Amino acid sequence: MNTYIVLLRGINVGGKNKIPMADLRKCLEEHGFSNVTTYIASGNVILQSDKGPDEIRARIEAALPECFQLDSELIKALVLSREQLQAVIDNKPEGFGEQPEMYHSDAIFLMDIDADSAMSAFKPREGVDKVWPGDGVIYSQRVSALRTKSRLSRIASTPFYKSMTIRSWSTTVKLLELLEKIDEGRAG
Repeated sequence: MNTYIVLLRGINVGGKNKIPMADLRKCLEEHGFSNVTTYIASGNVILQSDKGPDEIRARIEAALPECFQLDSELIKALVLSREQLQAVIDNKPEGFGEQPEMYHSDAIFLMDIDADSAMSAFKPREGVDKVWPGDGVIYSQRVSALRTKSRLSRIASTPFYKSMTIRSWSTTVKLLELLEKIDEGRAG
């Protein structure tokens, strides 16, 4: 059994596609996944499976509309191994996420699109926003005091937005910590 992090796109956002986390865990367990846990209500799932990432993604994307009434066009799942999530954190731009009192930092995870293509959706405002391409991720940072002037929200009107799911940097780091605790528990 391998442990994976699943980032769900399009649930519990703006009052749409509401899914209680207890019901989500039950749905996924009923569809063959083990040791399902969730972290906050924004679609962060840790689970175990003997299937590969592509099959897990397909099963989850098929299961969610069966279990819940959803606008399924919005729903996507990104399945990452611990190593992939570790690489996102290890390969961050220098200093990224290290001044949370000054900057809002986000990892924008990409699904079915590469970073070079996705970068065209971003029009950072000088002095407010910065974005960097990564492997399967765009790193986005904006000055907290100027966040109302940020252009980050403009990506929502682009066709690329359906291939992205955004997590705060603190959530991204916390998910890796949770994965490490689970792996330590299995080894112990």
